[in-house]
Amino acid sequence: MIKPTRKQLLLGAAALLVLAAVVYGFLPAPFPVETAVVQRDTLRVTVEEEGETSVKQYYTVSAPVAAFARRISLEPGDAVQAGQPLVELEEPPSAMLDPRRAEEAAARVQAAEASLEQATVVAEQAGRERERVARLAAAGSATERQLDQAQTEAARALAARNVASAELAAARAAASPAGERERRPAAVRSLRAPASGRVLVVHRRSEGPVNPGEPLIDIGDTDLLEVQVEVLSRDAVRLAPGMHVEIEQWGGEDTLEAVVSRVERQGRVVVSALGVEERRVMVTAELLSPSPMREGLGSGYRVLARFIVWQDDDALQVPTGALFRTDEGWAAFVIEEGRAVRRAVTIGRQAGLAAQVLDGLSEGEVVIVHPASEIEEGARVEAR
Repeated sequence: MIKPTRKQLLLGAAALLVLAAVVYGFLPAPFPVETAVVQRDTLRVTVEEEGETSVKQYYTVSAPVAAFARRISLEPGDAVQAGQPLVELEEPPSAMLDPRRAEEAAARVQAAEASLEQATVVAEQAGRERERVARLAAAGSATERQLDQAQTEAARALAARNVASAELAAARAAASPAGERERRPAAVRSLRAPASGRVLVVHRRSEGPVNPGEPLIDIGDTDLLEVQVEVLSRDAVRLAPGMHVEIEQWGGEDTLEAVVSRVERQGRVVVSALGVEERRVMVTAELLSPSPMREGLGSGYRVLARFIVWQDDDALQVPTGALFRTDEGWAAFVIEEGRAVRRAVTIGRQAGLAAQVLDGLSEGEVVIVHPASEIEEGARVEAR
């Protein structure tokens, strides 16, 4: 057997290299793809909605009766203590400030004086008649019945005079000039704070007459705040009292902690900014973060509430962009030795951009994110 010479070996090796280069040149170029690594990390399912803060215990101080309110000096934000006077009320000013009513009262006084004068004349005449009949009865010229009748008429006339006198006194009291009433000490009643807190709203500042039930001032304890959020009804069914809530975008740097305290069972129709009717449910969450962490946060402030529906601190997860539907369910392309290999995947919870992996993928494997339609089983790929 003739051994190949060194020159022949070199020529053969060179020919093989050229052939390999030619074959490699005709192979399709690998697809550039975006990749991600299957890993374990915290995974959360949340519901986010805007809401607003409110005090847990809101008090509206109203006028109990018709009165004249003095000027309110308190300002929104002022601290008040339980029992502290908030508003001072006086009895309403005299109606005699109305000229028409003053004329009517003066006319009633004149009528009462005339009635009293007439009743006085009748009473005096009845008294004289009674004395005359009494003298005749003593002389035997009048009967006992005539005497009784005269005495009855005299008593009736005297009673009518007393009634007329009382009516005149009442008319004069009603028509007393406003100046005389103003000289009397005004009866002042103070409306006091039902609880400690801060002034939230002052409904009126200037003095003036108020009606029964008219709101004057609102107070509440801003250290005890809650957040009210209107969520979609399909999200509300997943929320329950005791669920953890994170409060953000409230104006501070820290994330505030809260807990769901109430989920109402009555929804209502709300029209969105786009004109779409939505069925929403009111959810209330109680703030747990201490007051120093949320300094400056008051009632009626806009916040972002994030309800933690589900959380796993060590969940095997994959980007949802790596998943696609097949006839059998979910699948993903895994890169093995530079080629795309389709793998059936079983997923659990989905949380926005990530999904929980229950089966089909292992930690550390590299998957293709948003695979193009040209990528098929076994296609050559390379990471961008």
